[in-house]
Amino acid sequence: MIISLLGYMGSGKSHISKNLSQKINFKLIDLDHQISEEHQLSIPEIFEKRGEIYFRKEEKRILEELLNSEENLVLSLGGGTPVYYENMNIINEKSKSFFLRASVNTLTNRILLQKNSRPLISKLEDSDIPEFIAKHLFERNPYYSKAHFTIDTDSKNAVEVSDEITTLLQI
Repeated sequence: MIISLLGYMGSGKSHISKNLSQKINFKLIDLDHQISEEHQLSIPEIFEKRGEIYFRKEEKRILEELLNSEENLVLSLGGGTPVYYENMNIINEKSKSFFLRASVNTLTNRILLQKNSRPLISKLEDSDIPEFIAKHLFERNPYYSKAHFTIDTDSKNAVEVSDEITTLLQI
């Protein structure tokens, strides 16, 4: 079985995927880390040197390889992954998908703690971040909402969300 976690940056995908993979003894793969490793470049470097179109094509290729795996996986997706190509349809066809939903306020608070490590927002003024997030969510929610399950992560820790996922999947 493959479990795909999707959602906006700051929704808890990385933290929850680590906790969940340990809890159920599935291999953890972070799609962005996989892409970085394969190209020996960080995601910002790939964007800078090769452009977003190249990155999205590589993201799709590697995503499809992972989704065709016979292994039990917890797959932590990039925030934009479900939006491009037919990625969301493939994710739903080949895995159990979970949209980790958080409010703009929660996302803002979490993202501000990691602002410098987030290329998408590192150059924004703190006061502009809530509007930036709200705009992105408006664009991405139609894709995110196609997930098999939606879990609100506001005021929940990784253990609580992992428990919710295992209960929903009955594992």
